Amino acid sequence: MKVNKQLPGFSKIEPYRGLSCVPGNLLAQFLGGDGAVSLLLYPVSKNKWQIICIIHFIMALGLINKHDSFRRSLNGNSCRIERSKIGQFLTPSPIARFMSSFFKQKHENVRILDAGAGAGVLFAACIESLISSNQAPSSIRVVTYENDERLIPQLQETIDSCKIACEKKNIHFDSEIRVKDFIKSGVGLVDEGLFSENIERYTHVILNPPYKKINGQSETRRLLNIAGMEVSNHYAAFVWLAMQMLELGGELVAITPRSFCNGPYFRRFRIALLDLMSLQHIHVFDSRKKAFGDDNVLQENIIFHAVRGSQKPDKVVISSSEAANFDNTDIRSVPYGHVVFPKDRDAFIHLVLNEEHDRVITQMEDFRTSLDELGLEVSTGRVVDFRARENLRPQPDTGTAPLVYPCHFHNGFVNWPSDSGKKPNAIVLSDITMNLLISAGFYVLTKRFTAKEEKRRVVAAIYDPQRITSQLIGFENHLNYFHSKGRGLSQNLAKGLAIYLNSSLFDQYFRLFSGHTQVNATDLRRMRYPSRDQLMRLGSHVKHQFPDTAAVDSLLQKECKVNG
Repeated sequence: MKVNKQLPGFSKIEPYRGLSCVPGNLLAQFLGGDGAVSLLLYPVSKNKWQIICIIHFIMALGLINKHDSFRRSLNGNSCRIERSKIGQFLTPSPIARFMSSFFKQKHENVRILDAGAGAGVLFAACIESLISSNQAPSSIRVVTYENDERLIPQLQETIDSCKIACEKKNIHFDSEIRVKDFIKSGVGLVDEGLFSENIERYTHVILNPPYKKINGQSETRRLLNIAGMEVSNHYAAFVWLAMQMLELGGELVAITPRSFCNGPYFRRFRIALLDLMSLQHIHVFDSRKKAFGDDNVLQENIIFHAVRGSQKPDKVVISSSEAANFDNTDIRSVPYGHVVFPKDRDAFIHLVLNEEHDRVITQMEDFRTSLDELGLEVSTGRVVDFRARENLRPQPDTGTAPLVYPCHFHNGFVNWPSDSGKKPNAIVLSDITMNLLISAGFYVLTKRFTAKEEKRRVVAAIYDPQRITSQLIGFENHLNYFHSKGRGLSQNLAKGLAIYLNSSLFDQYFRLFSGHTQVNATDLRRMRYPSRDQLMRLGSHVKHQFPDTAAVDSLLQKECKVNG
């Protein structure tokens, strides 16, 4: 069988025999067949062609061809809620092949770790790629962890197929299936001295770890605390343990939610990852629904490739595709300092996908003022409505204070009360509720949650005490509010801050490091802002009506000298 598929953006692909292989190329899964080597030519100009890569990739091995039917069968026989409880989402075979193409280094003796192996599609894709190379290893050892006993027969069948394929290539094959909890076993290795010479180390780690929050009272949480690993989700714990099991120069490829790239909950994990590993490549799925389409996974997923070692690369490859068949993949090389900002104590990872993102980062570098330097703070609304239900009222009355929800946002201001009837408008004044209220004043509010499809991630509104007569005010928990030591801001400062938060530039920059639809107070605290003078000048332009987005962007350009 020979595959000679035309790819979008490429004008010519010709079979060619006898050429050496460049492993790990992104397009490997599309080419090859029965030992054929394909030469990929890219048109640089009308009469000039550039050799991009030479790929030797045998699809005929078929090590993972049956996995998608098994995955669909398993999904059909178990409900999504059940799979979500254990964080189990098996990897589609196109993604497995794509992930295996990231590995770059050649090893005579390969040792693969697949923790949370499922049916074994990931390590099988890795082996398929390795033994297809004209520089195939002389031995391969696979260690798998899987504690779902329903999957063990299929996992063993995958192991057996890999052994047969390796024997045909005269490659020694060895394997071990560990029906154990990987976190418990991994922490045990840490306790015994992970850097001991007796600990087995791996040249390759390939992971699709479970996507499941860690219960704060669980045994898993206790074990991770002992190991000094502060993470909130199983997937980060799997990656943290696995990367420590790599030998120096060993490689890790993992598909995980994007959530670890920012936010306080994954800070220690990010610092450990970037300290221990050299980040090489990040692939972003533009659609959250298509990577695991038949699993209904709603997380935004990424694939990342890193090498064990502290030496940082000059560039990081950032690629993206809408779907899991990778037939329209955008690839670019980005300076490492644009992905992980120098001196960023939070070690946020920015996914810079295009030139527009480059422009946004460059423009935001002009803003250097922190909230602390402005004398401002941002907090989450104190009123959790289901806990205060008995003290909430549909409409204001004697002995109540205004209660503001996101539904009260209207054209840049808080429009209160609302006649929609969907949310209460007031909270009873009492000894019980007094600590939930703050003094009236000018505040800037932002929604904490927005829908994925909304045009803006950051939506801000001004609470103007001149529009609402009350000495006290309650902000519901789905809001963040900017304040000055618990009190209101000056009028022009509040209005200028609302202009900045509602600008296209701020929204675009926020999306670069935030892969979820939440706008947390922690994220807002770490952002940089215009100077106080600049904010005051911006605010002076806001009168009774808030300007539209085009006018907001124009004001930012005028008063803060932002170009384009």
